[in-house]
Amino acid sequence: MTDDELADLGGHADLADAVRTLSLERKVRLLTGATAWRTYDEPAIGLRSIVVSDGPIGVRGQGWDERSTSLTLPSPSALAATWDEGLVARLGELLAAEARRKGVDVLLAPTINLHRSALGGRHFECYSEDPLLTARIGAAYIRGVQSRGVAATAKHYVANDSETERLTLDARVDERTLREVYMPPFEAAVQAGVWVVMSAYNGVNGATMSENPLLAEPLKGEWGFDGMVVSDWGAVRSTVPAGRAAQDLAMPGPDGPWGDALLAAVRAGEVPEEAIDEKVLRLLRLATRVGALGTGEAPPSGPLDPANDAPTRALLRETVVASTVLVRNERALLPLDPARLRRVALIGPSAAAPRIQGGGSAGVYPVSSVSPLEGLSDALAGRAEVTHAAGIHIPGRPTPLGLDAARDPLTGEPGLRVRLLSATGEELHSERRYTGNVLETAIVEGSHTVEISARLRPPVSGLWDLAVAGWGHVRLDADGVTLIDDEVGRDTDDPATVHLHPPYRHAALELTEGREVELVAWRRLDPDSGLASVLAADPPVRDAGELLAEAVDLARASDAVILVIGTTEETESEGYDRADLRLPGGQDELVRAVAAANPDTVVVVNAGGPVAMPWREEVPALLLSWFPGQEYGHGLADVLLGACEPGGRLPTTWADEALVGTTPVGGVLEYTEGLHIGHRGRLRGGEAPSYWFGHGLGYTTWAYETVLAPERVEPGRPFTARVRLRNTGGRAGAELVQVYLSRPESEVERPVRWLAGFARAQAAPGESVEVAVEVQARALEHWSPGLGWQAEPGMFTVHAGGSADDLPLTTKTWSGDGPSA
Repeated sequence: MTDDELADLGGHADLADAVRTLSLERKVRLLTGATAWRTYDEPAIGLRSIVVSDGPIGVRGQGWDERSTSLTLPSPSALAATWDEGLVARLGELLAAEARRKGVDVLLAPTINLHRSALGGRHFECYSEDPLLTARIGAAYIRGVQSRGVAATAKHYVANDSETERLTLDARVDERTLREVYMPPFEAAVQAGVWVVMSAYNGVNGATMSENPLLAEPLKGEWGFDGMVVSDWGAVRSTVPAGRAAQDLAMPGPDGPWGDALLAAVRAGEVPEEAIDEKVLRLLRLATRVGALGTGEAPPSGPLDPANDAPTRALLRETVVASTVLVRNERALLPLDPARLRRVALIGPSAAAPRIQGGGSAGVYPVSSVSPLEGLSDALAGRAEVTHAAGIHIPGRPTPLGLDAARDPLTGEPGLRVRLLSATGEELHSERRYTGNVLETAIVEGSHTVEISARLRPPVSGLWDLAVAGWGHVRLDADGVTLIDDEVGRDTDDPATVHLHPPYRHAALELTEGREVELVAWRRLDPDSGLASVLAADPPVRDAGELLAEAVDLARASDAVILVIGTTEETESEGYDRADLRLPGGQDELVRAVAAANPDTVVVVNAGGPVAMPWREEVPALLLSWFPGQEYGHGLADVLLGACEPGGRLPTTWADEALVGTTPVGGVLEYTEGLHIGHRGRLRGGEAPSYWFGHGLGYTTWAYETVLAPERVEPGRPFTARVRLRNTGGRAGAELVQVYLSRPESEVERPVRWLAGFARAQAAPGESVEVAVEVQARALEHWSPGLGWQAEPGMFTVHAGGSADDLPLTTKTWSGDGPSA
């Protein structure tokens, strides 16, 4: 590549100079990670390592260590439920501050894939079923993160919308559907200036994404993306095809299919050196943006003590309120009047131990966590008694030992002792840990075995379930007696399973309350078996009938019931999709029994995506709280007691059954529904869903009065729809005004209607307000293969209202030349 070509490519002569000064060997070295979470440095040009970290709800840092805690935001599905770009941008700034506090340059978020199927196991980590909503929320997140000099990563490009066979499936998506549905969030990310895009595991239309021509066009060509393409971890599977493609960085490292093999391929003429130069230049451009190239000042860090940073906690609490969706409120049961409450029942396992985040690679260790039980108890302290009953036991993975019941055998402090041993049993490393779920240990040369030991003081007597997890040879002793001794063969290549969820082996042991038992677990550290090792213990399970009766009695004796139900990590997590949308563990029966015992029952669903709710018409009030982050309990109490109005609206349609599946056939997943995903598919006919996309109630009521739009819109030009509505209730509130378009007489296939814009209205009781909703030109266009974006002339109907199925106002606008009537 000539000097002029390098300069043109980089846009910065100094970057071109840097590329030119490096030997081929040094350039190729930079294109594979130095570790799982860092790139290589290159002192000769002033380049330090770039540090990356998983997101999107927190910055974990380099690796998995429960002693390194993180601020924990609500899940992306919750962020999309806010429909609030300003709030999401503020959260992005907070994450950037956290990244700098932890020495992180690149946050591996946001995930802007779509909720194609309700069965998708990673719903919680994606925003919504709609391309426009996902695009706008994702772009706001990116702007917030990058405003503080930390790179955001738009992932996973593209059509990575399910977990079943995710490493190998080939998504077959027609060109128009790609352009109109699955690519718009990525195009919006590029327009927002995103610095990194991650290529997905899956293939699209016959080519795996790390080798796919879609990386060049439209990403780097038509859209003008000038940042770096990083692979998902392990997604680069070839040397020459991926090396020739517009894939820039292969992660993790230091092993992989590039390195010496790529160097040889360049020397053999199989990969042009110009391709290597472009990859390196893009990496250096990223380094410049995050302050890793040169000697610029380090960007400011975040709070040194985030757990005690009041503004931070207030922002996370505000987000819980803004994302909570009230979908049903008969008899205006909510908000509850604290003055009328003497006894409140919190029922359900999730009331005391909720899921505040989803499972998988995006997980973090929270700095704190407020349960609904704690939050409501704080809010009603001195005014009402708050009591709890689990009601049911939900089967799931064993519970890792923690600080509550385990002591370090060496020091006697709460926690566990983790040691690395050589093949001869020599101790190479020893440390105290806070949990028996040890996903990573120190890396010590010669390590052969990881040992986890703890003294367990059982809080109850009975037959305990003891368990150990890991790949390879595992063993568990209790007071010197071997209970488990087994060989566990690795049967998967999925990183989420290998590194986060190794299989368990179980043993039952009778234990006595208060009498300590010393547990010691070992796992052999085989090559390519990951580092994850787990020591877990669960007490005897109480009788199901006894648990249910206790909950019903408590409900009957209380003024109001807050029943918190939800999914488990076994039903909703990265690495696998759901078989169906049913709640696990008899929770449907619990809802019906409790609601029958107390007519003032509020059900709160703690799940990242849709669940079946066959009892929804049997309860007076129903809230959807998603995976709401560390301030869950406080934010939920604000909503329940009326300190704040629930601000959320559904970012995806909720139904008892999914419209489309996630299981490939012969390795191929056909997107046969085309443009018609989510509410678009439901609008074509069939059974109505439980709750439509966009639905959500507040604590007041609204009347939609008028909608106005221009009589004619020029092709390629945006327009503004003006919607007037009145607050008809007795309380100030906010309403999310949604505008949809339709064109039933179109000569091209279109959805029944599609979201075109949205804005929020706020008004005092009796006040009428007008909201301006901007509709971009793209909303009136369609993609035509071979021709590109086209504006079909003709009449479009403009719909305005509160959800995809509640649109009381309509008007018309003519797009294009010719007659308007």
